[in-house]
Amino acid sequence: MAQPNLLFLFTDEQRADTMAAYGNEKIEAPNLNRLSEHSTVFERAYVTQPVCTPSRSTILTGLYPHTNGCVANNIPLREETPCLPELLTRNDYACAYHGKWHLGDEIFCQHGFDEWVSIEDGYRGYYSEGRPADARSSYHQWLTANGFTPKSGEYFGRGEATRLPEPYGKPAFLAQEASRFIRQNRERPFVLFVNFLEPHMPFFGPRDGQYPPASVDLPPNFESPPTADNHLKSRALQRRYQEKGFGMPLETGEDWRKLISNYWGLCSLVDTHVGTILGTLEECGLYDDTIIVYTSDHGDMMGSHRLLAKCVMYEEATRVPLLVKLPGQKTSERIAPPVSQVDLVPTLLDLMGEPVPTESTELEGSSLLTGPGDFGSGPQRDLFIEWNGPNSGAKELSSDDPLPEWLRELGTREELSEAITDSIRTVVTPDGWKYNCSPRGDHELFNLTRDPYETINLAGRADLAPLRQDLTTRIRKWQEYTGDRVELPDAE
Repeated sequence: MAQPNLLFLFTDEQRADTMAAYGNEKIEAPNLNRLSEHSTVFERAYVTQPVCTPSRSTILTGLYPHTNGCVANNIPLREETPCLPELLTRNDYACAYHGKWHLGDEIFCQHGFDEWVSIEDGYRGYYSEGRPADARSSYHQWLTANGFTPKSGEYFGRGEATRLPEPYGKPAFLAQEASRFIRQNRERPFVLFVNFLEPHMPFFGPRDGQYPPASVDLPPNFESPPTADNHLKSRALQRRYQEKGFGMPLETGEDWRKLISNYWGLCSLVDTHVGTILGTLEECGLYDDTIIVYTSDHGDMMGSHRLLAKCVMYEEATRVPLLVKLPGQKTSERIAPPVSQVDLVPTLLDLMGEPVPTESTELEGSSLLTGPGDFGSGPQRDLFIEWNGPNSGAKELSSDDPLPEWLRELGTREELSEAITDSIRTVVTPDGWKYNCSPRGDHELFNLTRDPYETINLAGRADLAPLRQDLTTRIRKWQEYTGDRVELPDAE
């Protein structure tokens, strides 16, 4: 294979079932639908931790969060931990990162990229010592050059930016900058990562009216909120959204349909501007010479189990779209077995004709290719997901104020705090078992083949104790391989 380009497109908080390739024909996504027709579609792609910084750390490094150190949001990726551009042996690639980073020093070029286009100014409190606090993102500078000024404060907050006319929103800006980069580097190989903030909260934007709420389908497990045999964290978060809403009430099905319609609009918004980038590739004659990846850093519950956002181990938070278009690929292929994003870096190195490190200290995933440019039928192996740290959004638990009654009904502050920080380890098997092993004992076992929406927790069944022990053993072997030190209980 000739030296290909790499265009890596990813979003923030996009669950898998938001395009036709994953069964949703209602969301208008013509550009991604077309891309899926020329791509390998991984039907069950999982993140390594369902929250922003940890997941991104894996996508960029090929290491699990507990290995690279990014176990919670806003922990910077260590300078000595290489990202994909730093693993390339050929130095003739033009390497650029555009969009949200969330791995430290947000707006400053780093980790092997030689061009940096930033869009977020809200992470200034996490800059390294010596970084100028008054520096502003590329997007801020572009807005001010176009005559905009922040309505309050010194930078454009997310709430303000998402209310701007679409041509001045972050997706349009990223599409413009990505297209410029492609045109400028059309004569040399390039690596371009583009990360869209959308459809991440605040869950509103210029497409809010695109989908009438009445046309929105509630998730099949909407009427299955977490019960006493589910993890206490999930129950606490569900009650929080029920009681507090999210900028709008979330009590009735109609409330949820309104929020979901906004989320769908954000997905369509991204699709439009992805289309601009893909169109530029075609305009430059590079579409068939480029590896194109489309995925997300985690999903969103968006009403499933009457939950919102991420931070739980349910499918809707841990599964994401994953499309990989190979150079010259003309037809769609589908891979059914589960795969993990920890395998993305080695797979991309393999596709780019680069050596793939084999030591676990360098990469913890492995290439998904079964032959030159061939994904075969997909790997038949277990995959693992982890949870570390709080990042729950349950602000009531970090306050000294008395617990509200709706939380007191679930447990004491100590019990709830322990649940929020429970370091869960999850295994998903090729034959459809999913086991969430909890150090505090809130285990969950689901048969995804028979119960794809995770409505029946089988962890309490005595006849399945041998299976739980087997799955615990598999997790421990993975822990030994990756150096994970979380202590897990034996299956009872």
